[in-house]
Amino acid sequence: MTVATALLAYAALGAFGAPPLLRRGTWSERAPRLAVCLWQAVSLSVLAAAVLAGLALAVPSVPVTTDVAAMLHACVVSLRDSYATPGGALAAGSGLVVVAAVLARVGYCATTGLVRAGRARRDHARKLAILARPAPALGAFVISHDIAAAYCLPGRGRRVVLTTAALEALRPQELAAVLAHERAHLAGRHHLILAGADALARAFPMVRLYGAARSDIARLLELAADDAASRRHPRLSVAAALAVLAGGGPQKVGLAAGGPTSLERMHRLLAPANPLGPARTTAGGALAVLLLVLPMVIAIGPLLGLGHALYCPIPTDAPSPE
Repeated sequence: MTVATALLAYAALGAFGAPPLLRRGTWSERAPRLAVCLWQAVSLSVLAAAVLAGLALAVPSVPVTTDVAAMLHACVVSLRDSYATPGGALAAGSGLVVVAAVLARVGYCATTGLVRAGRARRDHARKLAILARPAPALGAFVISHDIAAAYCLPGRGRRVVLTTAALEALRPQELAAVLAHERAHLAGRHHLILAGADALARAFPMVRLYGAARSDIARLLELAADDAASRRHPRLSVAAALAVLAGGGPQKVGLAAGGPTSLERMHRLLAPANPLGPARTTAGGALAVLLLVLPMVIAIGPLLGLGHALYCPIPTDAPSPE
């Protein structure tokens, strides 16, 4: 029970305390990919803590010792004593229900989200096959529209789509920067990262962490794609392209270069590049790893107990509980 309480306290602290910390300062703009990793690490860590808390309720912990016979005896005794009382059986059942409910909810939301997104992309791809014309020189498809927009369609047969208005408004260097931005989205499989954040936000809408992660990760992925484009093209060209595409708006089935974050991203690109630096980036990566393993460290006792419970033989002559 103590371990389960510690895990639930850790999950609550991460769910409600992490968003203000991750959004504090401007460090995430200097290292957007690291910020995405930290959002993912916190999200998975909180989820893992909730699942392990349920397992901690269901499985009694067993002290580890070098005396195998004593450890097996302790395994039998702890299992028998835990499940003999109504309170112990109720706690175990509640823990298993929590684990099953959390995993089923996440699995359902992830599956339905991926199926829905895949269906929408296939429908959009069929429309593009009719309305868009290929532009092999650009490695993209062009669709006739009077609003300047550019976006990528991920998934099978992934493609970059430009409107005729965008081709007319963008200068060659700006067009190349836009194409590099969209290809960075495709190469990084950013749609899968967004799908994961969206699944957790839909599974647990009352948890502050997951809603904040979904909105911030979407913004950070755009910054990461901007950085990828600016490594091949001048930052000023990327910023000028964003000014042209700002009115294009986000796409429901793809990732657009324009949209509501364009102004913020333009200001960032107009300033000199200011990366976080290798030392701080390494420290951030180490923090992400720590967040992922911390729930396992807290729950190591019950997990060892689970392993012992699966393999310890229960003597046939052991007295049954009254």
